[in-house]
Amino acid sequence: MKHILIIEDDTVIAEVEKDYLEANGYAVEVAHSGEVGLQKALAEDYDLIILDLMLPVVDGFAILREVRAAKNIPILLVSAKKEDVDKIRGLGLGADDHISKPFSLGELVARVKAHLARYDRLVSEAAQRAPKDELRIRGIRIDKLARKVYVNGGEVPLTSKEYELLLFLATHPNWVFSKNELFEKIWGLDSLGDIATVTVHISKLREKIESDPSKPQYIETVWGVGYRFQL
Repeated sequence: MKHILIIEDDTVIAEVEKDYLEANGYAVEVAHSGEVGLQKALAEDYDLIILDLMLPVVDGFAILREVRAAKNIPILLVSAKKEDVDKIRGLGLGADDHISKPFSLGELVARVKAHLARYDRLVSEAAQRAPKDELRIRGIRIDKLARKVYVNGGEVPLTSKEYELLLFLATHPNWVFSKNELFEKIWGLDSLGDIATVTVHISKLREKIESDPSKPQYIETVWGVGYRFQL
């Protein structure tokens, strides 16, 4: 049984989400404050976290930053705010997805199932890879077994989705992929998400692997089409 942590200060919303997820076969715990949520997220083992951004004292961004630095599990952000800046900030800090209030419980469960299935698949694939399974392109080395990336000999910390996006592009060099294609390949949620996620992750990747992100040498923008990884 998959274990989910909900960090939500609105007790009514939290209990409704909990009941619906439990009805779909998940074990669910709820933290009604950012402080308690952060402690539980770091101290206990969960398969996925549903995190409200607008929490008193310790907000969702602070929790996201701390948890992502320690764990690589899927994190689904929830917010009543409609501004893209909050969504972009959350994705930039390493969130896997964002859902705006109000939302249907069916959509919430669909996203939870999709992220858990994808995470399980990635863990399974990583366990089956041989230690020598790596990819080298110019100054970049991708260790597929350890899921680590090195640029000019130094390790570059990437979030789970940043790693998957880089690996996919690097294993298809010189191919041009649209944002929609990349979103479907990496997030696999079809119409459940926002393709702006792709732009945010490309930008973050460039900051980490390019010597000059404004003049990328690896991930090139093909204007009006999408992106490609240059050999």
